[in-house]
Amino acid sequence: MQLLHSKTAPALSVNGTSQNHSQGTPHPRDFEHASIIAATDHIGNPTQSLKPDAAAGQPNHRRSSDAAITDDHDEAEVPREARLLCDAQGKLIFIGDCAPLSFFQTVRQLVTSRVDQNAFAPQTSRYSVLENATTKSSFLSGASAPPELKTEDLPSIVSTYFSVTSGMVDLFIGESRLLEDITIWASNSQAGHRIDDVSSAVNYLVIAIGMQQKNEETAQLYFEYARDQALANMNGNLSADTVQAFILVTLYMLCACQINGAFLFFGIAVRAAYSIGVHRTEVNSRFGPETHRQRDRLWKSLRIVDLFLSTSMGRPPNTSDVDCTVPYRQVNEDGHEVLDILNASVQIFLILEGVVLEVYSRRKITLQLTEGISRQLRDFSGRWLHLLKNLVSSPNAGDSAEVNGACQVLASYYYAVMLVSRPFLMYELYRRLSPEPSTVYGRAGLMSGKSKLADACIDAASLMVDQILDLMEKGYVSGRRPVLVSWLFAGSLVLGAGLLGGFGRILEKYARMSVTALDRFSKIDAHAAQYSMISNSLLTTAVEYLEKKESQERLQRTESSAQLFGLIPHEPRDADSASGRRSPDVSRRAVASPMRMGNRDRDGYPDSAMAHNHHAPSFSMGSPFFADLDPAFLSMSSTLPRTPDLSVLSGAFEGDDSSFGGLNLFPLLDTGGGGHIDLAHYL
Repeated sequence: MQLLHSKTAPALSVNGTSQNHSQGTPHPRDFEHASIIAATDHIGNPTQSLKPDAAAGQPNHRRSSDAAITDDHDEAEVPREARLLCDAQGKLIFIGDCAPLSFFQTVRQLVTSRVDQNAFAPQTSRYSVLENATTKSSFLSGASAPPELKTEDLPSIVSTYFSVTSGMVDLFIGESRLLEDITIWASNSQAGHRIDDVSSAVNYLVIAIGMQQKNEETAQLYFEYARDQALANMNGNLSADTVQAFILVTLYMLCACQINGAFLFFGIAVRAAYSIGVHRTEVNSRFGPETHRQRDRLWKSLRIVDLFLSTSMGRPPNTSDVDCTVPYRQVNEDGHEVLDILNASVQIFLILEGVVLEVYSRRKITLQLTEGISRQLRDFSGRWLHLLKNLVSSPNAGDSAEVNGACQVLASYYYAVMLVSRPFLMYELYRRLSPEPSTVYGRAGLMSGKSKLADACIDAASLMVDQILDLMEKGYVSGRRPVLVSWLFAGSLVLGAGLLGGFGRILEKYARMSVTALDRFSKIDAHAAQYSMISNSLLTTAVEYLEKKESQERLQRTESSAQLFGLIPHEPRDADSASGRRSPDVSRRAVASPMRMGNRDRDGYPDSAMAHNHHAPSFSMGSPFFADLDPAFLSMSSTLPRTPDLSVLSGAFEGDDSSFGGLNLFPLLDTGGGGHIDLAHYL
């Protein structure tokens, strides 16, 4: 099922200019932002590794063959996971390929087919919280008036509204102006001069969003009344208030986890906006400077909400920049970007739109294709990352809205990196978890591009989770944050899958952090509760898989090394027929302690040697060389047999058997301590 048309748009450029970036040596992976930038610097010329062969005078057909191999292995499949899911009422809802829920299906299929078919709890198979059960609606049924407003509560309500919507929408001239207007309007309502028009619906919706976190029942009453009034006044006399009203209806429903309803109401807002021309800045300029700015920002808000809905649900966007003249950048006299959270947000969401069009409308993605997108991400990082990180690293007490907006923009930037590199992560995971040995191509460099992009995907998820949880612990981020919850879910899947694929045990720490963040949101967010359950199931499966794998590898090494120094007590051969043979359980306990007491750091993670050693050596016992040797010797089976009787080697060391005359079990001693024990070249 194809999400978007096969026709793709040209690579988007937020600033309309292109920049050349030097192709430097990729930086080491160090969980800093630089690792993401370095991971994309290498892909400008993916066939560069073939040049030495050409210089050496290889035939033309050989060069063309190598180029074909490079083309084949510089691309990755884009999983086609679009599907129909059931909502709380059993209705089918379409979720497209790029949506986090579709990514979950890809990860789930990989885990259940390659690792554990019972990996996820039964509850994670249900999508009953895809859209919460709708409340009883009073659509145009003459509902009673909403609860009376208390003007003394309005300052905190308006402040909360701006904190929740920062980085998503900017619909009003300013916080102080909005508070003043709502206070006057509330005073008139208390005096019996209430007017049920679209402007009143907008005010009620602001109050509903501001109260949703602390008093959901009352907020729901305001919301239902305002929604019905907005619908009742929807006629040919459309205005900016109409657009504002249905954007706010969309935001409230997103916060209430009613994503399909939000998608429908947002369509009304978009049609109304096109009807009054807010997508054309020259039209907006006719209303004076103040209204001009407000209408321009109204269009930017529409683009942000639309692209979030499109990306999070995998559906085509409702808006486009065709025939749009509203600028998305503002520079000062020195040519530097003016700090504006809304501009930063719309710019990163435009890049996300390009990722969806360029990547997820295709069957395959190549390294060359990612270069245009990575250039845009580097450009965005160069202009915005320092400014945004300064906001979230040293927040002021009165800047809660600005900090929340900056956090959301940064999270969207990290998610854009994850989204473009996700197919390469899945490629690496399928390769690493394959039951068959990985195919090794002619040059080791052919795999480096994909693995670096997979690392960039994991690094972006780690940085995003670390930043969000840090701000949550400081008390700046809380409540209902649909954007952060959606991106956190995708990040938790990336981290859990990366841990499962052997990208480092440090990922367990970040995966647990993502579960912790989702747990905090889950107190008032049903989607976060479901996502937390899924993420925790994936994390548990990954940890159990790695522990089992490391235990087996340690056991195999112990079986081999124990023979060298007699670490396992020797038992006579004639005890084989009697009950004197040690049971496998006893043998396992005999080697359990070195594994439990192995090298672990203070955080409980294995050292790098154990964490990255995925393959133990194996030996073939079918050759005549081992005809007289006890099969248990150097055995790499999964159980630990008794210590073998080495009497068969008694003649070997006396020179009686030439087959064993050259076998030295201690070559380390012969090299004066400078080598290591390696039996491979003797076999």
